[in-house]
Amino acid sequence: MTDWQERVHAVWAATDELGDDEVVRRIDALAAERPEADPLALFERAGARDSAGLEEEAEPLYRAALANGLGGSERVQAHVQLASTLRNLGRPLESIALLDAIEPEAGELRDAVVAFRALARVSAGDARRAASEALGALAPHLPRYRVSLAAYAAELAASA
Repeated sequence: MTDWQERVHAVWAATDELGDDEVVRRIDALAAERPEADPLALFERAGARDSAGLEEEAEPLYRAALANGLGGSERVQAHVQLASTLRNLGRPLESIALLDAIEPEAGELRDAVVAFRALARVSAGDARRAASEALGALAPHLPRYRVSLAAYAAELAASA
């Protein structure tokens, strides 16, 4: 991890103490140290705004980060966070499509993709399918009742 990333993480670690406006200010100051089109800086700026409830400001920054080649786990995180932003902006179908597109490469963040897609499905009026997917993702993590929960998830999906 670079010094810049460590300083960004330090801001995020202090969010409770700093408050939304100060987090945005500090992340913007750190982002200003990097080139204007730097995808990681754009991603951090988007996340700060998203966290502060400024979804309309966050959306174009997430899109710019992705368009400028954001990679690694940050790319998946940006898809999840942008999808959540889109849902909050009243565009759940767009959120679902974005999460569907990133799921094959989500890796360790797959369950987060499924969880946020379930929220978007509820917002889109498809609660049964949302519950089915969420329960299906949860089932493998349970020490007991995995098989039963997976069967119930499949039953919900069949009736959705």
